[in-house]
Amino acid sequence: MKKYLFFVLLLAGVQLTQAQEKAAGPIVKQKWHFGHEQDTTWGYAQVVKVDNVLYVSGTVTYNLTPEGVKKLYTELEKTLQHFGAGFQHVVKENLYTLDIDAMKALNYVRKPFYKGDYPAASWVQVSRLFTPETKLEVELVAHLPK
Repeated sequence: MKKYLFFVLLLAGVQLTQAQEKAAGPIVKQKWHFGHEQDTTWGYAQVVKVDNVLYVSGTVTYNLTPEGVKKLYTELEKTLQHFGAGFQHVVKENLYTLDIDAMKALNYVRKPFYKGDYPAASWVQVSRLFTPETKLEVELVAHLPK
C-alpha cells in the first residue's frame, strides 16, 4: 500500500510540475550575433536577452596592451548599444586573462568605460582561452530598465 501511495504522489507531483511549466510557457530569448541571430559554426550567440537582462558572451583581444584592452571594451560598448544599453547597465563582469598582473596594470584603460559605476566582477587568470592567440576575454551581464 505504501509503495502504491508513493507512486500516486510522485505521479501527481510530476503532473503538477509539467502543468506549471506549460502555464509559464517557454523562456523568450532574443539573440544577436554581430548582425545575425547566432553563430551556427560554434553554436553560440554574442548576446542573449531574456526579459530585461542581457547575457553578453566573452569578447576577446589578442593584445594585452592599452590599445588591445581599449578595443575590447569599445566592442563591448557597441554590443551594449545595440540594445540601447551602456556600461551603466552592467551588473556583472567576468574577466579571464592569461596574465592577471598585466591586466591589473591595464585596469586604467578599463575603468573609464564604467564612469565610476563599477559592477560586481571576477578576474581570473587561466592557462588558455578558446584560441591560443587570445590573451583576454570579458563577458558581461547587464540589466535594462523595465
